[in-house]
Amino acid sequence: MTDHTSSLGFVLHDVSRLLSKRFEQLAGHLGLTRSQWRAVVYLSRSEGMNQACLADMLEIEPITLARMIDKLEQRGLIERRVDPGDRRAWRLFLKEEARPLLEAIAPLGETTRAEALEGVGDEVRDRLMETLTLMKSNLVAACQAPLVEKEARHG
Repeated sequence: MTDHTSSLGFVLHDVSRLLSKRFEQLAGHLGLTRSQWRAVVYLSRSEGMNQACLADMLEIEPITLARMIDKLEQRGLIERRVDPGDRRAWRLFLKEEARPLLEAIAPLGETTRAEALEGVGDEVRDRLMETLTLMKSNLVAACQAPLVEKEARHG
């Protein structure tokens, strides 16, 4: 019988979950949830995206994101601006008040990564990143392939 707890998917999921949990422990005093942190960080990388795009990136329902954005907006961290191309849509931007929080989390992220990679040499780290990047590319391509093509390859 196969031990599924040691399979690649389970290990990757567990590592991801534990990275998030550890980061949340370190950043808890800053007063944002893990989901709120993710929204702020994604937004810092692509300011001006619309809510639908951010919801897709965070893999949450648009209504869930709308509530989260409401809370972040009330805290003065994010602002909504009307999309000039679609009056029904909102574009999201960070407010200046969010910048110090982003600066505060950078060393916490570094600490989390350092703890996770303790004892892993530079060469192994480089190979790990190469492998994970290749896996990501493979999966992006597989997800974009038409379903008929996937069925033909895998029966």
